[in-house]
Amino acid sequence: MSRTNIAFCASTADTAQEALVALNARYGSVPQDEADVIVALGGDGFMLQTLHATQHLVAPVYGMNRGTVGFLMNSYHEDDLGDRLAEAMEEVINPLEMRAITAAGETHEALAINEVSLLRAGPQAAKLRIYVDGKLRLDELVCDGALVATPAGSTAYNYSAHGPIIPIGSDVLALTAMSAFRPRRWRGALLPKRAEVRIEVRDHLKRPVMADADSRSVRDVVSVEIKSASDVEHRILFDPGHGLEERLIREQFV
Repeated sequence: MSRTNIAFCASTADTAQEALVALNARYGSVPQDEADVIVALGGDGFMLQTLHATQHLVAPVYGMNRGTVGFLMNSYHEDDLGDRLAEAMEEVINPLEMRAITAAGETHEALAINEVSLLRAGPQAAKLRIYVDGKLRLDELVCDGALVATPAGSTAYNYSAHGPIIPIGSDVLALTAMSAFRPRRWRGALLPKRAEVRIEVRDHLKRPVMADADSRSVRDVVSVEIKSASDVEHRILFDPGHGLEERLIREQFV
């Protein structure tokens, strides 16, 4: 596929801004709504921001790493960008949909490409009640928090919390606890992608909890519903041999 019309965007980091100037001068840039491809310059956080900001557009996003880890990014090289874009392989991922209800009765909705997490917001551990597809699965989880992660996000916060790495293409979500105190040995669960998870906060006044969807936070939540947004697709481009599937496998042998 020819991707001749490029829209460049960059994080505020100095290295990303320098790359933006160099690439604009070399290849030119068009508005995002006229682009065949959007090239994001930055780290994984900026890639998530770009995917969210451009989800209404047809153009896929190709990231080049001007950040730190760069799990969702390709390596940065200024040469032969047109050839790299023409040869790039596409991955399509569905985000999670979060619907959070606060103690004040407000409803907040957001999409998360990596994970939706619930985190204690006070000195005491959170107490959470977990339902899957309307069925009570865990009456009380005493913990620092819990999260639901997509395969694409399984190597991020989920992996740091000792959750499993999930292969891309798996119709599976990870439900992972953070510092679970009770049940002592509960390590989480793997759920079908179609599953709908509802997490209720017990004793929310004494043990406040915040919810977060890809760094968009809601405080004082009393319940959070999480499910895969199958009607939303994010298209990400990777250099051949360096797609998400290869990265997920490689991450497990580091």
